[in-house]
Amino acid sequence: MRSIETGIESRAADRAFIDNAALMLRAVKIGKTFTLHGQGGVQIEALADVSLDVERGECVVLVGPSGAGKSTLLRCLYGNYLASAGSISIRDAAGDARPVSITGAEPRDVLRLRRSVVGYVSQFLRVIPRVPTLTLVAEPLLSRGVEEEQASARAAALLARLNVPERLWKLAPATFSGGEQQRVNIARGLIAGHPLLLLDEPTASLDAENRDVVADLIVEARERGAAIVGIFHDEDTRNKVATRRLELQPPSRH
Repeated sequence: MRSIETGIESRAADRAFIDNAALMLRAVKIGKTFTLHGQGGVQIEALADVSLDVERGECVVLVGPSGAGKSTLLRCLYGNYLASAGSISIRDAAGDARPVSITGAEPRDVLRLRRSVVGYVSQFLRVIPRVPTLTLVAEPLLSRGVEEEQASARAAALLARLNVPERLWKLAPATFSGGEQQRVNIARGLIAGHPLLLLDEPTASLDAENRDVVADLIVEARERGAAIVGIFHDEDTRNKVATRRLELQPPSRH
């Protein structure tokens, strides 16, 4: 039954992307259940029946109480979690009207989308030992074939705008403060100009000044035509970046 429903949803998604050239992401009736194998197979429903369309130039902010599944939804959209129910479709990089179904994609297709279409910024930086900050931020451009000099210049400009001191650029960020690591993470996530951005509390560790800088960068990405789904812990940032909100509620648990 699940495969039949998924096939129907996939065909409907294909038609939606053909009919709407601005559509970047369609999620239909997404659910996610976790099985706690260490506790006798107890199942916890984290997300239920969530649907979402996101077009170019939109920033949809996820709101709701703790436990509503906001971060879980983002991880399903990115492919870190496999949705237990529903379908997720993302427009491919080549501008082809036919989308890629994340819920049924091969790992290589998910990785290809991440390189060219979907950018993701979480609260935490995955530090790579001994890799300087400037190289870490420039890497998404280098992997796309941008020349090293140009990639480094763009990385430097973004780090400077995010108030990361130049004296830190040649150092690996393992010993940086939480706020400095967060800004490096944001720079790395935004530098490639992905057409779809998933932002999981990117301003959580930042002071008011740097939150404003990040909000400005998000607005600029949106105005360039990026489709954005984000979680933001402070109301000022939500008000600045959002074009609309999607409220989630914790699934009813019996």
